[in-house]
Amino acid sequence: MVTNEFILVLGLVIGVLSIPGMFSAMVDGNPPRVATIAVVVSGALIIYAIYNTPGGYSIDELPQIIARVVGSLIN
Repeated sequence: MVTNEFILVLGLVIGVLSIPGMFSAMVDGNPPRVATIAVVVSGALIIYAIYNTPGGYSIDELPQIIARVVGSLIN
């Protein structure tokens, strides 16, 4: 079952992984089209997860949320 926490972590992972692609495209002189789409998707996932959770999330909760999601994926 996909939870808001899983969607939040997925958005964070996509956002972090898009950064090297963006820098690579800029260094090569190409427009970072795919990386830009990844950033937009990442932002949409993060915003969706925050707005669909009563009370939202705080920055202090992020390490616990990531640990719970990774733990549930491993088990």
